[in-house]
Amino acid sequence: MTNYFELAVKHISEAVKFDSSQGLPESGAPFGKGAADCLEYFLNLASSFGFETKNYDGYAGEVIFGEGEEFAVLAHLDVVPAGSGWTHEPFGGEVDYGNAKIWGRGTMDDKGPAVCALLAMKVIKDKGLLPKKKIKLIVGCNEESGWACIDYYKAHAHMPDTGFSPDADFPVIYAEKGILHLKLAFPSNSAFTGLRGGERGNMVCDLCEVRTAADEAKLKKYNLVYENGKVISRGKSAHGSTPELGINAIAPVLKYLGLTDMHAKLFEDGFGICGLEDETGRLTFSPNVIEQTEQGIFVTCDVRYPATMDRSDVLGAVEKAKIKYEIIHEQAPLFNDKNCELIKTLCGVYNEVTGKHMQPVAIGGGTYARALKCGAAFGPEEDGEEQTIHKPDEYITFDKIRLCLEIYRLALERLTCG
Repeated sequence: MTNYFELAVKHISEAVKFDSSQGLPESGAPFGKGAADCLEYFLNLASSFGFETKNYDGYAGEVIFGEGEEFAVLAHLDVVPAGSGWTHEPFGGEVDYGNAKIWGRGTMDDKGPAVCALLAMKVIKDKGLLPKKKIKLIVGCNEESGWACIDYYKAHAHMPDTGFSPDADFPVIYAEKGILHLKLAFPSNSAFTGLRGGERGNMVCDLCEVRTAADEAKLKKYNLVYENGKVISRGKSAHGSTPELGINAIAPVLKYLGLTDMHAKLFEDGFGICGLEDETGRLTFSPNVIEQTEQGIFVTCDVRYPATMDRSDVLGAVEKAKIKYEIIHEQAPLFNDKNCELIKTLCGVYNEVTGKHMQPVAIGGGTYARALKCGAAFGPEEDGEEQTIHKPDEYITFDKIRLCLEIYRLALERLTCG
């Protein structure tokens, strides 16, 4: 696998150099030039390996291998914005041989795994195996900002019923919480202006600022700074599904401004829903974007609710609190039988390659697996390792690349060539 590993390092590094965070739409580039260029790069790479490819107008692309019943591998090439706090160039694709890592936004989420899945297909092809199913490696360009890529693909192509998405955790994900992005409306006042913070609904806010008078005692109390007439709060970004791993920059600003009721609603379980829990975990509530306008203060909150529950459990609580809201984005939960063939096979492959004895797990993150009738998220993160997805200094290790190459190859052989 040495040659394939070297190819993976090279092409992960190259793919990371495209800033494929959502940008202004252009002709043939509905999510910005960076995402479209990255998609073209990936499909050209697949074509150079001898695979059939198709570009769906910059929304998504596919790589096809084999004939028969369709089997999907769903990955994405878009990324969240870099954010602040990096010590490596976020879109440099730096190959760090000393530390055996590649640094950059998208290395783990999800360009690294996408490249590994493509190369796993190449390994199978180079071995002379012809899958008895048609593998469709589908790569989208809008996973982080709304899934319009999947909607477009479904409208212009056939989505397989079964498959996996290399965009979450090992050993295998059998369930994913429901997702709601709610834009809550609060009243404003004239004591401050320009309150704003956060970049994406699914990223913990790491920078929040407001133009108001300086109060030295409160600045010190809430660990804030005052620059150019603004109170500035700096936190730490994290994935919206795991807000406990970040430091939300909005909370201390609300305290500084004396917005105690808003703070209580947003950061002290003011809606009384954070105790909701089932086998897929506890509900999480993360206020990640705040903006002050002439109409009021609007806060976009990332809510991940347990997979066996309903969105009405969340919306009912917000309505009871008499807070106006708008649903910006939503995804229904995913829940599979742990003993179905797909889950058992994927979990078995992971345990076989690693020598572990793990069981399927549930997550709060939302993956493309939800686009399938029977889908599962499958890697690349593992329990106990540092999590850098949606954070500064995201990286993928050389060991992780080798592991993904072997696991995805074996999984595809077992599920499509047997």
